[in-house]
Amino acid sequence: MKQLAEFVVAGEIILVEVDEPESNVVERAALPSGQMVLKAQQSFEDALDKVKPVANAIISKLKDLNNPADEVEVKFGIKLTADVGAIFTSIGGEVNYEITLKWNNNKSN
Repeated sequence: MKQLAEFVVAGEIILVEVDEPESNVVERAALPSGQMVLKAQQSFEDALDKVKPVANAIISKLKDLNNPADEVEVKFGIKLTADVGAIFTSIGGEVNYEITLKWNNNKSN
């Protein structure tokens, strides 16, 4: 079941639609309208900090190619949860990354 979760971004509160958490460790908060929302366990920025090591590892490994690409594009899905923060989304039990490498053949040396 979907719920609204309250995340803090740069001192401002935003609402994100999330799945109902499996654990009961998440606090609930009331909006001025009286609607109850989940209170995220960490800020939006802290949740996204979990993405950095993965992105850095991918880029670092791709820079180690014998002929490094001129452009690198990496796409992956991220899901926000009120209790865990950011997690990589999966389809069919597997996490997928889409990586595009581009080389500029018109380089002059």
